[in-house]
Amino acid sequence: LIMSPAMWKWTCLVSHLLLSTTVSPLSRQQPPHPKRPFITFTGEQAEGNFNHLVVDERTGHIYLGAVNRIYKLSSDLKVLVTHETGPDDDNPKCYPPRIVQTCNEPLTPTNNINKMLLIDYKENRLIACGSLYQGICKLLRLDDLFKLGEPFHKKEHYLSGVNESGSVFGVIVSYSNTDDKLFIATAVDGKPEYFPTISSRKLTKNSEADGMFAYVFHDEFVASMIKIPSDTFTIIPDFDIYYIYGFSSGNFVYFLTLQPEMISPPGSTTKEQVYTSKLVRLCKEDTAFNSYVEVPIGCEKNGVEYRLLQAAYLSKAGAILARSLGVGPEDDILFTVFSKGQKRKMKSLDESALCIFVLKEINDRIKDRLQSCYRGEGTLDLAWLKVKDIPCSSALLTIDDNFCGLDMNAPLGVSSMVRGLPIFTEDGDRMTSVIAYVYKNHSLAFVGTKSGKLKK
Repeated sequence: LIMSPAMWKWTCLVSHLLLSTTVSPLSRQQPPHPKRPFITFTGEQAEGNFNHLVVDERTGHIYLGAVNRIYKLSSDLKVLVTHETGPDDDNPKCYPPRIVQTCNEPLTPTNNINKMLLIDYKENRLIACGSLYQGICKLLRLDDLFKLGEPFHKKEHYLSGVNESGSVFGVIVSYSNTDDKLFIATAVDGKPEYFPTISSRKLTKNSEADGMFAYVFHDEFVASMIKIPSDTFTIIPDFDIYYIYGFSSGNFVYFLTLQPEMISPPGSTTKEQVYTSKLVRLCKEDTAFNSYVEVPIGCEKNGVEYRLLQAAYLSKAGAILARSLGVGPEDDILFTVFSKGQKRKMKSLDESALCIFVLKEINDRIKDRLQSCYRGEGTLDLAWLKVKDIPCSSALLTIDDNFCGLDMNAPLGVSSMVRGLPIFTEDGDRMTSVIAYVYKNHSLAFVGTKSGKLKK
C-alpha cells in the first residue's frame, strides 16, 4: 500500500475534489500560504453523487464510480471515457431480478448507484458493482471501459440488495499461477437468506466464464461464506454489519466493521442497543471460513470514549513513528477515525478522534484468544453468529501466528477491546475520512472533515 509519487499526487488531488477542500496552514506559527487553485471535475448535475474512486498506480488514470456512470479521467481530470450503468426498470423486491425471470412487482426507472469499484490489475479490468438487480457487477476493460462481462444468471452473482454506496467492500487476493480471489463483505439489509455478509469468490481469467464470482468452495455443508442467522434478527430486528474498510496483509484478509449489539448498562436490568466497531480477520487460504475471528476496537482520550468507526486506512509506520511505537518501519499501521460514543450510527456526534493501531498487536491479541479457547477456556463469544454461548473445546495443538482454524472453536469472538492510540481529536467538525503514507521517514495523515476541510 505504499503509493507511487504519481498515484499519491492524484489521489490527494481528487480527495480535494471530493471533499470540496479548503486548506488551513500546517501550524499557527507559519504564515498561511496563498490558496492555490485546484483542478476540479464536475459530472452532470442530474447524476447526483460520486460514490467511489480508484487510481491506476501504473498510469495515474482515475476511475470514478457515480450514479448511472463510470468515468475514466486523465491525471489532470479530463474525461477520457464514460460508461453508462443506468437507469433501468427495476424493483428491489424482485429476487431473482426481472432480467432472469418475470417479476410480479411493479417496475420503475431506477438509478444504478455504484457500490464498489476495484481494479483487477492481473486481467487489466475494472470491477464495477451497482445497486440495480440485487447488486450485480460489470467487468470493464481498463483501456476503454468496454464491457467484458456482466454475470447475472446465478444466485452467486447477486452480491447485495442494499442501495447505499458505502455498503459493500471488496479485497482482491492475487496469485501468480492461479485465478485470483475476491473477498466480498456487504450489508444484507434484512435479506440473510439471499446474501452472505462475507464470502470469497472466484475471479476467473475469462470475464464471461460461468465460474465468475462463484464461491471459492461450496458443498452441501460448508462454503466460503458467513451468513447472518435468522435467529439474530429476533434479538436485534435491524441487525446488520456495516463494512467500513478492508485490506490484505501477510496471510490474512481484514475488514473493519460497525455492528449493533445489545448490552446491559451498569445497574440496569434492561438491555439497550449500541454499536460496536470490530475488526474481522480471515486467512486468505481458508475456504471453509474456520479462521473467522472478530475483535472489538475503539479509542479513548481524557476519559472520552470514541467507539463509532468512521474511516480507516492501512499504511506503514515509517522510521520516525516506528521508533516511538517500538516497532519496525515496515510494520503495518492502521489509521482510524472514530466519533464519540456508541449509540448513533446514522447521526454520529461531531466529536471525533484520529487513532492508530499496530496491526501486529491486534494479531497478538487474536493469537492469545485462540490459544486460550483451544485450552478449553471460555466461550466462542460471538453472540450475533451463534446466538447462544458455546463453550470452547480443548485440543492439544500449537497455535502460531498463522493459525487458520479447524472445524471447531470457530467462528470466534474476542471479548476484550483493543484500544488504539489517539493522536488527534476534533470536537466541532467531525472527521469522516483518512489516508496516510510515509514521506522521508515521516508518517503523514490527511483527514477529511464533515464540513469539507482537509487536515494534514
